[in-house]
Amino acid sequence: HARALLQQLPPQDCDERYCPDLAEEERRQLRAFSARRRREALGQGLACPVPGPCHGCPCKKCGRRLNKGDPGISASRLGDQFWHPSCFSCHFCHQPLVDLIYFQQDGRIYCGRHHAELFRPRCASCDQLIFMEECIEAEGRRWHLEHFCCLECDEPLRGQRYVMKSGRPCCCGCFDSLFAEPCQACGDPIGADSEEATHQGLHWHARAACFCCSLCRKPLRGQPLTSRRGRLFCSETCSLGRDSSSTASDSSDSAFASAPSPDS
Repeated sequence: HARALLQQLPPQDCDERYCPDLAEEERRQLRAFSARRRREALGQGLACPVPGPCHGCPCKKCGRRLNKGDPGISASRLGDQFWHPSCFSCHFCHQPLVDLIYFQQDGRIYCGRHHAELFRPRCASCDQLIFMEECIEAEGRRWHLEHFCCLECDEPLRGQRYVMKSGRPCCCGCFDSLFAEPCQACGDPIGADSEEATHQGLHWHARAACFCCSLCRKPLRGQPLTSRRGRLFCSETCSLGRDSSSTASDSSDSAFASAPSPDS
């Protein structure tokens, strides 16, 4: 329950004590932002039996009728509306908000986290709202300028090329040394600048010299292939020529060749 509350109502969204690294102007903006939200949007959903005058009224979310005496949820900021308890949830993440703090916007209810994100971007690194005029936008998310750095060496990546690893940016040097997959053909790492071909969980450089038939050396990028014990072949004939002790290959498929890892 405590974890759910921290997720739904991040303390750093409303209390500068949880944001020790903010500049004074950012602190001022956070205080004003928090006060405005409390004044204009904050409320608490209250559970109560549906009163007689509201007998037969539709649930604000699902539209199914609520009868007198049914358990219902009312939200004072949204007038004489009622919800089924299971329907009183954040419009964005659908987490239940019964007896919890909610925020309203344009007739919809939100948890504190997603209501705040209607107005301010959230840093993917520190999980704080961004009040600076500039921020980094990459991979559909935002970062404080100083927080967009390599997950391994902390090198700032603003204006630099990077690779995403486990949802976080990684500089090309760290990626090549720590995360690059070895090529099944030549054994060298498949770096951030290299195109990669994959098949059944194995990896190759997509170049013709590596991703090719093990017998006749025909390039296989974008071509049908068959595989046997981690080796690739362009046809059943080549496969049998490599291993005549078996009459069937392990699989027959087309390989997936990927572009270099996304960078910016």
